[in-house]
Amino acid sequence: MSGAGLGETDKEAPLIEDIRLLGQILGDTVREQEGVAIFEEIETIRRLSVAISRDGSKAAADQLDTLLRALSSSDAVIVIRAFTYFSHLANIAEDRHHIRRREAHEAAGDRAQDGSLDRTFERLAAAGVSASDIKAMLDGAWLSPVLTAHPTEVQRKSILDAERAIADLLHEREGMAGVRDRARNLASLRARVSQIWQTRLVRQIKLSVSDEIENALGYYRTTFLKEIPKIYETLEELLGQGHVAPFLRMGSWIGGDRDGNPFVIAETLRRAMTQQCDTVLRHYLKEVHELGAELSLSEALTGASDALHALADKAGDGNEHRADEPYRRALIGVYARLAATLKGLTGGEALRHAVSPSAPYARPEEFLADLATIDASLNDRHGAALAGERLHPLMRAVEVFGFHLATLDLRQSSDRHEAAVAELLKVAHIAGEYSALEEAEKQAVLLKALADPRVLRVPHLAYSPETESELAIFAEARRLRAQMGRQAIRHAIISHTEAVSDLLEVLVLQKECGLMRGTLGAPGAWAGLVVSPLFETVADLREAEGIMRAFFALPGVADLVRATGGDQEVMLGYSDSNKDGGFFTSNWELYRASTALAKAFSEDIKVKLRLFHGRGGTVGRGGGPSYQAILAQPPGTVTGQIRLTEQGEVIASKYANPDIGRRNLETLVAATMEKTLLSVNETAPADFLAAAETLSEASTRAYRALVYDDPEFVSYFFAATPISEIANLNIGSRPASRKANQRIEDLRAIPWSFSWGQARLTLPGWYGFGSAVDAFLRQGGMNATGLLRKMHADWPFFRAILSNMDMVLAKADIAMLDRYAALVADKALAARISADILAEWRRTTEALELITGARDRLADNPALARSIRHRFPYIAPLNHLQVELIRRWRDGQTDDKTRRGILISINGIAAGLRNTG
Repeated sequence: MSGAGLGETDKEAPLIEDIRLLGQILGDTVREQEGVAIFEEIETIRRLSVAISRDGSKAAADQLDTLLRALSSSDAVIVIRAFTYFSHLANIAEDRHHIRRREAHEAAGDRAQDGSLDRTFERLAAAGVSASDIKAMLDGAWLSPVLTAHPTEVQRKSILDAERAIADLLHEREGMAGVRDRARNLASLRARVSQIWQTRLVRQIKLSVSDEIENALGYYRTTFLKEIPKIYETLEELLGQGHVAPFLRMGSWIGGDRDGNPFVIAETLRRAMTQQCDTVLRHYLKEVHELGAELSLSEALTGASDALHALADKAGDGNEHRADEPYRRALIGVYARLAATLKGLTGGEALRHAVSPSAPYARPEEFLADLATIDASLNDRHGAALAGERLHPLMRAVEVFGFHLATLDLRQSSDRHEAAVAELLKVAHIAGEYSALEEAEKQAVLLKALADPRVLRVPHLAYSPETESELAIFAEARRLRAQMGRQAIRHAIISHTEAVSDLLEVLVLQKECGLMRGTLGAPGAWAGLVVSPLFETVADLREAEGIMRAFFALPGVADLVRATGGDQEVMLGYSDSNKDGGFFTSNWELYRASTALAKAFSEDIKVKLRLFHGRGGTVGRGGGPSYQAILAQPPGTVTGQIRLTEQGEVIASKYANPDIGRRNLETLVAATMEKTLLSVNETAPADFLAAAETLSEASTRAYRALVYDDPEFVSYFFAATPISEIANLNIGSRPASRKANQRIEDLRAIPWSFSWGQARLTLPGWYGFGSAVDAFLRQGGMNATGLLRKMHADWPFFRAILSNMDMVLAKADIAMLDRYAALVADKALAARISADILAEWRRTTEALELITGARDRLADNPALARSIRHRFPYIAPLNHLQVELIRRWRDGQTDDKTRRGILISINGIAAGLRNTG
């Protein structure tokens, strides 16, 4: 695992050196622990893969096939682990290099990079946007990355911890000049690589929701709790306008997302919120303890305010050694109250007790007020420098994270809500067959129920387990909000929203469980949760505007929403619309729906709209660079308000490293500010919109002709990708399909995209575009090419689509098409479908070249292009071995070694590509 053959430039030299070092250590570890023979086999596989990647050598391919088929399952696992860990180590080196290059730019005084707050403020200043305008926008803004569970996520916390240690050691090594220090550092690196080699990479048992909760919380401990306050600090320095209101907050679905996951129940919701609360309170306890150690200020030397003295006196600290240290005594009291809060909310015990736990804090604001008392006393007595280092970040953390850490959303499918409401209505003898009613009749029944102060549920009567479970979730949400604050749970998201009744049903369920106060239409009516529709399929997106207009036209709805918080959130699903109509059509329908919704809310409904973008990791599910994605949103659709999902291995890629995590969060803030303040008068020309519509229609035809209209495509897909293995090998807590069948319509979008990514074809991220451009050029004549090029040059939306497609095609490896197709038993079917895919691949790459003028992929991003080119020879062996082990598995060789080999190959390919899920 030497990393030989990697090219280098002066700027890339440190990266190449790190990769070579880590590769050499990994190779030494394999040789030492597994033997020389297997190490030599790994090197042979690497050399053959490089030859195939470099010049398509058939002789090398044949030799590689022979070698892989001869490997025992046990040896295959060792080879897969070696190449997988090389990808993990290369990722660590790349992340370190990104940080190194940014530090070098800053040290050299270069122009700030796109996506940084410095660059954003330069742009705003150049456009004449004043600091007060920026401050006003931020005061009303709401930006929230939302972490979600991932059915294909296979990363383990133990591995992440070891990899963070390796990253720290690489950083330390840069400043070391002494021979002994470098030798010790090298020894530590060897120890950590040895650790990960001897640590199980994948789980032996199925991932539980509890595992998913704990995995996500790790990113708060390492990144979010510490790095988000730094972003606010940077903003306030650049703005120079004092305190910036908390607008950047974290969200989560893990423990509240019930759509298709029968393992999420009321108990799960409580466990998720309790663990979140435990995490944030223990962070506060640690920071307060450290702050007490730092604020050893003597009363005789500096004095303290009367309020600070009062706070210190309430602590009950009788230690005479601290008698003249009022700040320490005050913080001991604060710690004691926090300890009591932890005990009351989670049942947990604090690590230290200088005094007995006292009265718990009822709300985060009480804790913040005590910290403000300490801050004011310091500031009045020349102690501002002491406050800036730890106290101010802690105060900001309390503002942002409260006692709940992250806002946890509820999500459930509309048909489950409907079934619960239907049973309530039936048992109450109000509507015997509610589900059979026409939409207008449903609305009439629901509005009558919402206008009646009485609940529908009849005491002492039994309801189905499904209805009891739905009611229990909402009742638990009410209790948790009462304990941990209203920000703990704010949204009830309705998957598969297709009608106004889907929204009213959730209001009825809130009313049943005490989350709604008063009756709809009456003064003072209030609902605890924002009823948030999720429009997913192409058909649903086209109905979104009409449904929201009809919902807000109902008596009392607008007033209820304003009383609930004054904003209406609408979620847009990238995944199912892509699976439904293909990549281009999905993006276009999202653009149209966003535009229509923004216009309706700003001009007619007069309620603040927040769009929630259900983006996945892969481009085929709305992924890609977040900065460009936000800037490419239609005019008027951001306005300081945006939420977006973060999923799967992308979470680790973005947020496992704190410095990289801060950079990614800063990028979200920068893009939101720029899109809100710099695109006020931005509009797309009519001919651009008409061209996109024409391209979308043709793209959908081509995509659906393959995926839905070809009756044999399903057989091909399930045979020529690892979808069956992903579905059946205990990856994730959620079933891969919504129903027990092999229909593409019922398959979850994540394993759909993930399977194509594993096979290196990434079909959901490009298929249909080449045919669409061909048709457009045939219809448009001589001017069509010029129009497409102008759209690419002048329209951020179209440019972002092509940029993402460019990245997808760069990360794909069309040479893998035949290798995975060989898994299809029907050779005629394999040849026919593969030929269709290859033909569309060629059409799409030619269309990209025609429009962008770039023959090579990622011509405008040479660093990423080099990274991908270097990685290919190390990812390809994982694909070759994955195919071989899948073949064995399907032939009945279902031993543990074969199973583990497949699972590890899935991890390795995902790690190598970084955004495939």
